[in-house]
Amino acid sequence: MGGRSLGRRFGWLWAAYAASAFGTRFAFDAFSLIAIVVLGAGTAEVSLLAATGLVVGAVVALPLGPWVEFRRKRPVMIAMDLVRCGALLTVPVAYAFGLLGFGQLLAVSVVVAAADITFLAASGAFLKTLLPREDLLVANARFESTTWTATVLGPPLGGFAVGLFGPVITIATDAVSYLLSALGIRAVGGSEPPPAKPEGPRLTGRDLREGWRFILAHPLLRPLFVNTIVVNGLIMATAPLFAVLMLGQLGFAPWEYAVAFAVPCLGGLIGARLSRPFVARYGRGKVLFVFGWLRVCWPVWLVFIQPGVPGLILVIVVELCLITCIGVFNPVLATSRLEQVPLDRAARTLSAWSIAGKLTTAGLTALWGLLAMFTGPRAAVGIAGALMLATPLLLPRNRRTPVPVSGHVDQQSGHRPRDTDAGGGEGLLRTGSRLRGGDGSRLDRDPGRSGAAGGPAEPHDP
Repeated sequence: MGGRSLGRRFGWLWAAYAASAFGTRFAFDAFSLIAIVVLGAGTAEVSLLAATGLVVGAVVALPLGPWVEFRRKRPVMIAMDLVRCGALLTVPVAYAFGLLGFGQLLAVSVVVAAADITFLAASGAFLKTLLPREDLLVANARFESTTWTATVLGPPLGGFAVGLFGPVITIATDAVSYLLSALGIRAVGGSEPPPAKPEGPRLTGRDLREGWRFILAHPLLRPLFVNTIVVNGLIMATAPLFAVLMLGQLGFAPWEYAVAFAVPCLGGLIGARLSRPFVARYGRGKVLFVFGWLRVCWPVWLVFIQPGVPGLILVIVVELCLITCIGVFNPVLATSRLEQVPLDRAARTLSAWSIAGKLTTAGLTALWGLLAMFTGPRAAVGIAGALMLATPLLLPRNRRTPVPVSGHVDQQSGHRPRDTDAGGGEGLLRTGSRLRGGDGSRLDRDPGRSGAAGGPAEPHDP
């Protein structure tokens, strides 16, 4: 990253992302915490809360991806920030009047999930017009570093705030962070290239299916897509179970739970800073392949957690190794994905990717909630970790680096070069070649949630 300036407009976008990321990490697993501590929810209800918000939110967002494609992206991003701010603010208001219920948490999670998908689609396409192609990896690495820095600071501060002010304070802070993000995006200013023209008189599901068709026909994106949604889905499916295990059965305090996942995020910061040098030295394909393997070697060890300090140390060590590998993998994935998608279908493709990821995560979360009812949360976490060890078989077999699609607006002339590889990257470069001067987000925590935005992924996951 080297401290190289990417311009004033990117600076405002990065500041908006930083505010948003801190709000997310300050509200680390806030909905699960409120459901468990305030409403007395058990494993099944916490899993239902996580799954329902993703499924219904993804369904609501289905027509929004094509709609975003034919709109200017910055106003869409601002609108989605304001929608999420308003939805989240209803939680502390209802809590203050003694009206907060499980149904409201479900409704808010649906609104936030749908807005997340829409924001993600718009932000990836916007970043592609904002920066030249050679700066995308630098930008995505900075977003990734910011996410992990916020995760180091946010959860401990959030846990401390919960102890002082109650469990909904983090939701209120998260809502304010959306407002700050909207103001930062507005300050980006400047102009956008005209959006693509709709192909028909109105948008239909066919427009979004075009995004899935593009992904599944692409020799690089297809295996990365399948691998990523399965890995992220398994990580997310066990998150509510692990919260119940730590906060319930094993008796860890909320601040201990927050610290266990905050301290290891220093590894994400380190990994994000290493991603660009690794790509420059070894090539993007090899980095994706190697760290795609390494990032799934660790979660299975969480099954051995015990109460007290030894258990806390185990979680910190496992998460440190996992997040360091994710920190390297995510920016490279985000950049590879964004480079391979032509600008005139970026929003639809990113929406399709995000919706598929959320639906997969929701299905696996519901399934693992049922599994935990029969096996217990510890065994369910172990089964997910064991299955994750097989997911690298879904990675691309060819570790060479595909020639990127152009799809960018020329920063001098304002014209977009012709897409040289709209069909999906037939041309290939050798693994050792440098990545043009040098995704997805959470995105999904999304530490595994993470991350890879293909642009400034919306990091919120309350």
